[in-house]
Amino acid sequence: MSDIVNKNENLELELDDNTILSNLFGVNDRNLSLIEQINQVKIQYRGNKIKISGNKKSIFETKKTILNLFKEAQNGAEIDEDRIRDNKSLISMNIKTDKQMDLFIQTKKRKIIPRTEIQNKYLQLLNTKNITFAIGPAGTGKTYLAVAKAVSALQDGKVNKIILSRPAVEAGEKLGFLPGDLKEKVDPFLRPIYDALYSMLPYEQVEKKLLNNTIEIAPIAFMRGRTLEDCFIILDEAQNTTKTQMKMFLTRLGKNSQMVVVGDITQIDLVSEKDSGLKDALKKLNKVNDIGFIELSEKDVVRHDLVKKIINAYEKHKS
Repeated sequence: MSDIVNKNENLELELDDNTILSNLFGVNDRNLSLIEQINQVKIQYRGNKIKISGNKKSIFETKKTILNLFKEAQNGAEIDEDRIRDNKSLISMNIKTDKQMDLFIQTKKRKIIPRTEIQNKYLQLLNTKNITFAIGPAGTGKTYLAVAKAVSALQDGKVNKIILSRPAVEAGEKLGFLPGDLKEKVDPFLRPIYDALYSMLPYEQVEKKLLNNTIEIAPIAFMRGRTLEDCFIILDEAQNTTKTQMKMFLTRLGKNSQMVVVGDITQIDLVSEKDSGLKDALKKLNKVNDIGFIELSEKDVVRHDLVKKIINAYEKHKS
């Protein structure tokens, strides 16, 4: 491979294997378009020769991204949006090799990599704290990363069980009109957690673990009286717990267990926001050394870029 930089902030490189270019570039050059977008550069190519235009920092980061992805494609990897964004994250945080950072989370399907500095700090807390509170808006990866850590801990034999919980409070729907018992009523509202599980484990493994209760879906009302040992426990939508429920949940922690409490204090569905167990816990527990706290913002949104703009628009027009 060779590259030439000229004074017009252009960079040219030549790839030496034409057989993998369709995988690297993507259908209708979709991958190149994404790389252009996230690096704010212009990419043109003819055959295996690529020209990158933009500011100096951006074109060198783009070069590095393309060469990294080219190498991965040579090793048989499918180049998709997740892989592109993961590479961008590694370059942005100046992470050169896996050995430089113990914050990768390996699951059956893929390696999970933090995409922002705050997500990086979040994973540090997940590695070091028995209880972690993750606060932030939708799309910041707070639930996804917690599920990834739980799946990794289960795979490595560090815990025997994953417990996923949430309060039976919902926005705009009435649980009483849904069929089934309380657990079945809550299941639809745990769909983001199910989606995360299916993205990290083969479908049949998720179903098997749900059937044999290795992965347990437990509405918070089912937690009273239990001591949870050798478990990784995630409480989602924690902003909708009451103060009593939050205290009850946190005191379920048993030996060799870890808890992650996830919520968004701007999305409280209780009659009074003052009753939120999450807001209460943040005030009362913020000086407890063995508990970690992380706050994510719109800068950490890893969904579609439009989600950031939507969050910002709502923040600017709060009534």
